[in-house]
Amino acid sequence: MVKKKTQNNLMYKILSCPKERISIFRKIPENNQGFVLLNLSKRLQQKIMSRLSDRELIELVDYLDPGKATDLLQNVNGKRRKKLLEKLGKEIKEKVEFLLKFNPKTAAGIMSLDYVEVDKDITFEQLSEIIKKHEIGTGKFPTILVVEDGFLIGELAGHVLALHKGKEKINKYIRELSHIEYNRDEDEVIDTFKKNMHDKIVVLDEDNSILGVICSDDILKLIGEYSVSSLRDFAGVSEEEDVLDSALTKVKNRYKWLIINLGTAFLAASVVSLFQETISAFVLLAVYMPIVAGMGGNAGTQTLAVVVRGLALKEINLKTTKKIIINEVLAGGINGIISGVLVAIAAILWNNNPVLGLIVGLSMVINLIISGFFGAITPLVMKKLGKDPASSATIFITTATDVFGFIVFLGLATLYYN
Repeated sequence: MVKKKTQNNLMYKILSCPKERISIFRKIPENNQGFVLLNLSKRLQQKIMSRLSDRELIELVDYLDPGKATDLLQNVNGKRRKKLLEKLGKEIKEKVEFLLKFNPKTAAGIMSLDYVEVDKDITFEQLSEIIKKHEIGTGKFPTILVVEDGFLIGELAGHVLALHKGKEKINKYIRELSHIEYNRDEDEVIDTFKKNMHDKIVVLDEDNSILGVICSDDILKLIGEYSVSSLRDFAGVSEEEDVLDSALTKVKNRYKWLIINLGTAFLAASVVSLFQETISAFVLLAVYMPIVAGMGGNAGTQTLAVVVRGLALKEINLKTTKKIIINEVLAGGINGIISGVLVAIAAILWNNNPVLGLIVGLSMVINLIISGFFGAITPLVMKKLGKDPASSATIFITTATDVFGFIVFLGLATLYYN
């Protein structure tokens, strides 16, 4: 496999030179092309693979294990994929065809076939022969799954084989292993892994027979992809966008969210326009408007981050929802009192105006309560509607805190000064 530093350099060149991307990729040795391709985004994988000939794709796939080969071939349309499968070697073809039957977003879609099934009553000598045959055929040391009457009972760790040999039976050294049904989604795979960190997960069919195994490396990669996806959604950035994309591509992927944000900004501005006479009479109010709105927006985003993390970790359910909203509202109120007192003191000392200090301080308290409520309720509502709870929620939260913040602040000022 290509060295890490060299691989990073190649990936940088492929990302940063779109016009020369294919020629750069073709200069990579065939035995390394597949591994480099797997480290690129799905979009780039599809772009590069669409430009490669069938022969080139077959050659790079031949160096991969069936699981990784399946991951790449899922980027190819059905008609071409079928044509490529016909040209694969018999052994890898059978395994890839088997893996392609499953939804890539399920446990079966993530699993590997790099394992051997052995009976619990065999000896270490017999096991050595089984592993030797597997290594000759695949070039890899397999996961050793131990069965009794065809059903999984556990795993034999690889290091045990190095410490024992001969006629001794393996059954004393079997350890339990997590398992999951083949049709469970990625979230459930991650949940199972979190309960048994650094362990493998065996994928079982409906009749409890073994279909495959998911290694911790694959799950950690999946968690990493989830984290990147959540971060992109949180910022309103398309998953189709790469850091080195052209300026026009970035504009195409972002302008819709910015237009929505612009619309909500006009909504906040229209609220301010309702209080033009008050602002004109007391220009000093304009100094504190961005402070009230900004503090509300920041507090709402903090709440959003906590709730989204809770949803991702499955810590939030129907029973805890009410408690979460109440706690966030209370936290917002307490933080509002702290911030409100500080800004009120600043207004009194800076402007020598106790009434202004009271109005600003009270507005801060109310707006942070509002931010706590909307910061908690927005992602929960989006989740209920079947939408990504992190997707551009900041737009709606900052709109709520801006609009209600201005109404409270300018409304209190109008009531007093009029």
